[in-house]
Amino acid sequence: MPAAGTTYVRGRACEICASATVPRQLRGGGTLESCPACGHVRRPLLSAPAAHRDLAYGGDPALDSARIALTFRALRPKAVSSVFEIGYGAGALLRRFHDAGARVGGVDPGQLDVDVDPVVREHGALWSGPAEDLPDGWFDADLVVGVHVLEHVDDVAATLAKATTMLRPGGRAVFLTPAGDSWGLTAYGSSWWMLEDPTHIRFFSADSLARAASGAGLTGATVDRLVMDSVTTDAASLARMRGQ
Repeated sequence: MPAAGTTYVRGRACEICASATVPRQLRGGGTLESCPACGHVRRPLLSAPAAHRDLAYGGDPALDSARIALTFRALRPKAVSSVFEIGYGAGALLRRFHDAGARVGGVDPGQLDVDVDPVVREHGALWSGPAEDLPDGWFDADLVVGVHVLEHVDDVAATLAKATTMLRPGGRAVFLTPAGDSWGLTAYGSSWWMLEDPTHIRFFSADSLARAASGAGLTGATVDRLVMDSVTTDAASLARMRGQ
């Protein structure tokens, strides 16, 4: 229940559960749209600029290399024969799966304008454009993965539904995305590192992510918190806060 004296303004419908959103004031200035029913957060850039950079963030090469190694280790508890990545970027993760013997494919809109690993370009089944435009069944995979992609896409429901069509029976879909229900968003406010990228337009709660997965036809959804991502986000957020 809202605290006495709190005024809520009815906002647009939540993209996950269709409940009316309410304003969420950020420490340091700015306003997000928050769903009181499922905890989902939308970020209108005009109301929550958060001193964002001009372009999407391509990442620090050294940090990204370490994160890719840890992500690969986490995603591969057992051998998989085929992997499809939504938002493959430079293809670093797909290269690791290719070198491990998997057939690889992916889709990417080319937002970061980076060079793709030559081995992945030669041997992977790659589609340039939004995931929503992929023909159903264009690739079949034991594992569909998206690393920091769901916070960017125009239509998250369509993206998850497309991932479902790529999965073989018994396959897994794994998505890594910033947590809108993390303490960091509250503690750092507009200095939260995940607000620095202007193309970050949504942040999931554990509940809203599970609902989105279920709505796309994925079953048995679980939500985990990755320590490496949390530590790097906290460090970068603190640096932003001190620099402002």
